[in-house]
Amino acid sequence: MIRVVVAEDQSAVRAGLVLILGSAPDIEVVGEAADGEQAVRQARLLRPDLVLMDVQMPRLDGVSATRQVVAERLADVLVLTTFDLDQYVFGALRAGAAGFLLKNAEARDLLTAVRTVARGEGIVAPAVTRRLIAEFAASPVRDPSADAAVLDTLTRREREVLSCLGEGLSNAEIAARLDMAEATAKTHASRLLGKLEMRNRVQAAVLAQELGV
Repeated sequence: MIRVVVAEDQSAVRAGLVLILGSAPDIEVVGEAADGEQAVRQARLLRPDLVLMDVQMPRLDGVSATRQVVAERLADVLVLTTFDLDQYVFGALRAGAAGFLLKNAEARDLLTAVRTVARGEGIVAPAVTRRLIAEFAASPVRDPSADAAVLDTLTRREREVLSCLGEGLSNAEIAARLDMAEATAKTHASRLLGKLEMRNRVQAAVLAQELGV
């Protein structure tokens, strides 16, 4: 079972999300939160697999809440947003969100996104995410902590995989480009995440864009 906490300040929207998630036989909603502070508390208490996080919430916004959840390694975070390209999403990516989803997504897309993040492939909706990463890379705001020296621990192959992640490629697409088995691509991705001390592929994609890998 994929254990999920739903963090959304609008009660009607939250109820709808809970209803959709609860309809899936492999997903269990273990907690709900109406603001960012509650989301962090629920994540600490329940240790879910994933927090479905709205970016615009009272008391503590979703970006700040995401940063805390990821920093404490409490769960993966799938961000909910109204617009596919906005500064909230950029902030959530920097904070370590594993992916994002538009609030107007179909129920099946929500379930697919949750399952995708839960199995470790954090980039959700590749076509949209690629646009987002490209927009993020073009943003004048840069993370001053991004240092090319962090790449020194990576092998040549791992750097190639990191570059592919920066383009938003899936494991299958990475395998095809680099002429390797899909399982091998996934292994390289997992190893480079470990070396870079990152929780998910989106963080790696952002780093690749920041450093021009």
